Amino acid sequence: MTITERTELIRRFAEDFTALQEAVLARMNGICAAETASALEDASLTGPIAIVLAHADVLVRGDVRRAELSAQPVERLRRLREHARKMRRARSQADALCKEQRARRLAGRSRPVDILELRVARMASPAAFAEALRQELRDRGLPDGTPQTPESDLARWAWDRKTACDELSAPVRELRDWDDDAFVQALLRDAREEENPYLPHDAVAERWSRHARAALAWGRYAIAQAERDVLACALSARHTRLDALDDAYQDMAVLAARSREALLRVTELHDRMMVYVTRGPFAELIAQCRAAALARFADTEPELWHSVRELAMGHRAHCSERADGCPHCHRALAALLTGAHPANTAEDGDGEQATATLPAHGDRYALLADLPDTAVVAVADAAVGDESALCGYGWVAEDGSTGYGDSVASSSGEAEVIGICAAALSLLEHHEDAPVVLLCDSAQAVEAVNTALHSADPTAAHRTLLFPESRQLMDRLLRHRHRVQVRWLKGHIGHDLNEAADAFASLALRRANGRIPFSAARKEEARILRSLGSGAGPLSVSRRVPAV
Repeated sequence: MTITERTELIRRFAEDFTALQEAVLARMNGICAAETASALEDASLTGPIAIVLAHADVLVRGDVRRAELSAQPVERLRRLREHARKMRRARSQADALCKEQRARRLAGRSRPVDILELRVARMASPAAFAEALRQELRDRGLPDGTPQTPESDLARWAWDRKTACDELSAPVRELRDWDDDAFVQALLRDAREEENPYLPHDAVAERWSRHARAALAWGRYAIAQAERDVLACALSARHTRLDALDDAYQDMAVLAARSREALLRVTELHDRMMVYVTRGPFAELIAQCRAAALARFADTEPELWHSVRELAMGHRAHCSERADGCPHCHRALAALLTGAHPANTAEDGDGEQATATLPAHGDRYALLADLPDTAVVAVADAAVGDESALCGYGWVAEDGSTGYGDSVASSSGEAEVIGICAAALSLLEHHEDAPVVLLCDSAQAVEAVNTALHSADPTAAHRTLLFPESRQLMDRLLRHRHRVQVRWLKGHIGHDLNEAADAFASLALRRANGRIPFSAARKEEARILRSLGSGAGPLSVSRRVPAV
């Protein structure tokens, strides 16, 4: 094959999704022509290959699920599952290659490093530094920054300045200006009806990537509803409903491919933006504004600034990376000032979001010593599936009562909230005057429910709750908010009620997706109850803090 022919083949694969997918699958199955395999190695196809494999992976998983629900022969099901595992490996390898390629691309770039004192101050007191920077921007007549990109604040402003002269077309402006719900609906139409050519625009790409997860969740929701319809009828009557399930997987495959494309687009945007704001006049302006903001910070926080300077000076005297500006040391130094673990700090101004913080105490159990004797205490847990939005939840109370069921959830956090709400509503109904306390090992769910309870506003939890089922449960729970408490419980440390709730949740999920028959489910339920004791009578939740 000549260079011209190879170039033409690469161009064809880049422009023809179906041709590229067929070639990638042929290579995966070992039946690919040599010239095709050579073309697929071109670096320009790394991203497109990841996209087509994201699409193919969902379709294969749909084939497996359809076979499971239509009672296909065991041998055919075995072959489908093996093919699905091969596809998942290929997809993981393609994603890893994308990351490696980007790392190589960025390796040769030099990126200015802010002085150590600035980075430590920004992390140790992000609110104070942000206010100092806002004041500096205002005095210079510059707009406030919006930290949603790798360089944060001024970098976003600089990029907006660069692109402000570009006249946006009406469809792009429409996408940019829609509210979140309307934008997600646009993503769903993009997958189910007609591809939207304006989503990759620089003005929209970040929003597209940010909301792709919600669109994927609604795709899983459609699969869950189709699964329920299939399982509701006998095997002999499932043909039409299996077709509907296949349609849902087809839509989900497109959503997965477009989500992967959105991530690649926004990564490429960030890389271009990083180059722009770290070179030339904008880089100089950013450095000036941050240095001036640090001076303002020193004036408003003199004691903290003195500590920052002393700590930075002492650190530099012994750091092996001091010649490079100690690029990775600021988090640990800021943690020394704040007493926080480096991994649990808030956003540090570099656009990096830290992990959610868990309760600071090391209790194995929740602290319950302050509860009245009349309080009813229960532990709730949830389990989510891989393919659809189906979820299971279970709960066990110290008085011996239990419950489990299924619903739909966009995430494990939403599933845990459903479990909390379902358990609390059941216990409230059977204990008319007693306070009800729910324990849960999901910090996200505990925070979401408590935020809604304290504000008496269900919308306060809407970042966690996407689907109507969970929102309706939260609405019902808020009517009893003065009788309900939710507390965090460390999970998977041998707590009997927590382990039983987890077992009930897993059982509920298996029942919901048809992977366990009714008779076997009854036996499993009896086994879980026996593991708690006799299956009847009061159970015990420790109301003190035991030694860890």
